[in-house]
Amino acid sequence: MESIKAPRGTRDILGDESWKWAYVLKVCRDVADCFGYREVHLPVFEHTELFCRGIGDTTDVVEKEMYTFEDRGGRSITLRPELTASMVRSYLEHDLRNQSQPAKLWSAGPMFRYERPQKGRYRQFWQVDVEALGAADPLVDVEVIGFSLELYRRLGLANLEVVVNSVGCPACRPVYRQALRGYLEPRLPHLCESCRSRYDRNPLRILDCKNPECKAQTEDAPEIEGSLCPECREHFAALLAGLDRLGAAVQRDKRLVRGLDYYTKTAYEILSGDLGAQNAVCGGGRYDNLAEAIGGPHVPGVGFASGIERIVLTMESQGRSFGEAPRLDAFVVAAEDEARGEASRLAHQLRAAGAAVDMDYAARSFKGQMKAAGQSGARYACILGGKELARGVVACKDLGTGEQEDLSREDLKSRFGRS
Repeated sequence: MESIKAPRGTRDILGDESWKWAYVLKVCRDVADCFGYREVHLPVFEHTELFCRGIGDTTDVVEKEMYTFEDRGGRSITLRPELTASMVRSYLEHDLRNQSQPAKLWSAGPMFRYERPQKGRYRQFWQVDVEALGAADPLVDVEVIGFSLELYRRLGLANLEVVVNSVGCPACRPVYRQALRGYLEPRLPHLCESCRSRYDRNPLRILDCKNPECKAQTEDAPEIEGSLCPECREHFAALLAGLDRLGAAVQRDKRLVRGLDYYTKTAYEILSGDLGAQNAVCGGGRYDNLAEAIGGPHVPGVGFASGIERIVLTMESQGRSFGEAPRLDAFVVAAEDEARGEASRLAHQLRAAGAAVDMDYAARSFKGQMKAAGQSGARYACILGGKELARGVVACKDLGTGEQEDLSREDLKSRFGRS
């Protein structure tokens, strides 16, 4: 019988890699604390309607990529493909409007999209999601982008580029859509099938197509900036000025429209020169009408999401440090079988004092246990035999230098303990 393996597009994050993820999340938590964002934990599945109404029926995510099923109660349920819609749903459900605004929230966890697996892109993937809800001030946009930049600075990332655009608002975007359709109409025969289908429903998405022929056809497309209403133009100018004050190197990109319909005004991405085709480390922007789309009142919001897999890939490609890998303080060795029970007790005592400790559970010989101690990466081997038990001491051997000394259990706790 063939063994069962992980489904295509998923992967197991094992010890040698999971500590890198833990490091990234720790740094993110530290940055969130500095910016005043509070961590929340949300369901990994939601009612399908949340994403259809929030993200947009005509988006690739809703049309092609969602994992949707009917539960035993006949309800349509979807594994979350992103977190922003869930964040806004939670904000509304728990009346966070009645608290100090903006509500600054962040979360991290798995997302699910049925995509073609490739480097840096999986069907189950982890994201850090940061949202500021309840404020329309462009300085909040600056803060959110500043959060992402500070996160990457602390992680030591380099060779990054910030690209921004304004996608307008419901008042001015129709004007640009019409201008874009007028430009694209004679070029429709040269566009790919997906872009031709987007022409009537969502022509802005044509600008985001990666097909070389489509990119060539849209090279001279009109820019949205000429169609922006005064409010959107003023907001975009304030955003650029704020980013300039931060010292952020910013590139304006007329093709940047993002793949979700809820974006208004600000859209941005941070790109890495070390990731190849899937080069976006993070993406985000403003979504002032999302709350209304899912049945709530008007709530302006802005945020970003950053894939942990891509952060780790970028750090690895740039040779960045993930901090010190977890390491055992001690490996307890029973020199004789009669000492195994006492060795177990010693291990528990040291762990209770805060030390990282392991021991042999395979009844190996003394030589085998010492070999296992060396392979474990522990700093010390704590050896217990008849002589040590009789004298009330533990032989503590430095596995790096080979030096050995006898210590009492209290001295051992003082040396290794953290509590």
